[in-house]
Order: sequence, then structure tokens, then C-alpha cells
Amino acid sequence: MTKALFFDIDGTLVSFETHRIPTSTIEALEAAHAKGLKIFIATGRPKTIINNLSELQDRNLIDGYITMNGAYCFVGEQVIYKSAIPQEEVKAMAAFCEKKGVPCIFVEEHHISVCQPDDMVKKIFYDFLHVDVIPTISFEEATSKEIIQMTPFITEEEEKEICPSIPTCEIGRWYPAFADITAKGDTKQKGMDEIIRYFDIKLEETMSFGDGGNDISMLRHAAIGVAMGQAKEDVKAAADYVTAPIDEDGISKAMKHFGITTGAIKIALV
Repeated sequence: MTKALFFDIDGTLVSFETHRIPTSTIEALEAAHAKGLKIFIATGRPKTIINNLSELQDRNLIDGYITMNGAYCFVGEQVIYKSAIPQEEVKAMAAFCEKKGVPCIFVEEHHISVCQPDDMVKKIFYDFLHVDVIPTISFEEATSKEIIQMTPFITEEEEKEICPSIPTCEIGRWYPAFADITAKGDTKQKGMDEIIRYFDIKLEETMSFGDGGNDISMLRHAAIGVAMGQAKEDVKAAADYVTAPIDEDGISKAMKHFGITTGAIKIALV
């Protein structure tokens, strides 16, 4: 019996095309919640820029949040897990980005800031994701704070270059232009474990939904992992089931397929 549903935001709950949650998804989550299932968010976004879930929040459909790719988890006002990046590795990333002349977003527990922003930050975070303008600070100021997540605008080649300097960090991507970096072990899988421990839910009672590279750990970890139809092949390969794309009612169709909204739960075919 599935008792907990974990959802990525961008590309899973919220369409990249419309920037809205499909009506069919809202209705499916309402039906699941009415049956007693818990609904959790699992996102790379920090709390301060979760700005696109009001249609769920206003209906009180969200029971808890995994944010910053698992590094910061909370239920209501209670923080149930928090993990910071070692200061020396924050300094290493700051020095690397400053040398390369690329932006880096630094996320604290309650604040977010950016160093040397450029047109790519504007294009992706402001124009595409509709995030409010992020305050600009110096790299020196950024490295003086407790940092939970870093988002450098580096290529995959540059990622390989900096890797030896941040050996106790996790690196994930959900958008090609940047990477999300957290302390080692902080992934959406870790966030799932913290949430189900808090609610006394068994792993075999979980289902997760995602579309990006940073969703792979939770798709593999959940009893049933569902990849969105528009996801890349490595994400689909990590899932137990591939549903339709988000803009073709993928969430609703998957929940019907597994009986979440229509009856008995089906067994996933790997």
C-alpha cells in the first residue's frame, strides 16, 4: 500500500511550457490526499524561491518539503534535517568561479545570494523560472557564511575540473547550464529517508516522481519510481515506470495506472 508520494517541482509538477501545475495533477493530488496519502515536495530549489506551488499550498495538500536536493528538509515550521557544505570547499568553489568569471548562487538557511551574475542568471532564474531578483554579494562575503547549497554556472567539463577541490560534495544537475552542489550524501534519496523516518512510513510504502538528473536517486530509492515522459533516457532508466510528459497529464495518468486515484495499487514492472 502506497502511503507517501514524493514530487519534484520543475518539469514534474510545474510545466516548463506553461509555468503552471496542470489541472489534472491538482485533481489527482487532491484525490490522493483525501484518501490519506501524504504528499511531499522534493526539489533542488531552496525554500526562498519555491514560488510556483500556491495551487497546492492553498489547498493544504503538501505535508513536507525536501529542498536543496535533500540538504534541507522541513515539515511546517520544524526543520527535520539540515546539512552545510564544509567551509573550505565553499571557498574552493568561490575561487574557481571567480577565476572563471562565471556566476555562482550561494544558499544559506534563510537567504540566497549570487556572485557576479550575468545574462544567463537573468535568462534562467528571472525570465524562465520567474524567481525574484537575487541579491548580489561578493565572493568574500559569500564564503563567510554557512552555505547549504551552491549553484555554479559551470559546464560539465568545468565540473570535472573543480571536482578534486570539493571531495566531500555531491554534484547534481537538473538544467544543463548549472550544477547544484551540496554536502556529500545530501541527495533527494537522503531527504526521503529523513521524511519517512519523521512520519514513520516504510520505504516500501513510497512512490516518487521526477524528470531530471537530480531525481535519479529518489526514483531508484522509492518502492515505485515514476519518470516523466519528457525525461532524458538516464532518468527513465532509473525508474520503474515511465508516464506521459507533464503537459500530457503524466502525473494523473501514472496515479491512475497504479490505482492511487482509482482503486488497488498495481505492482510496477521493472
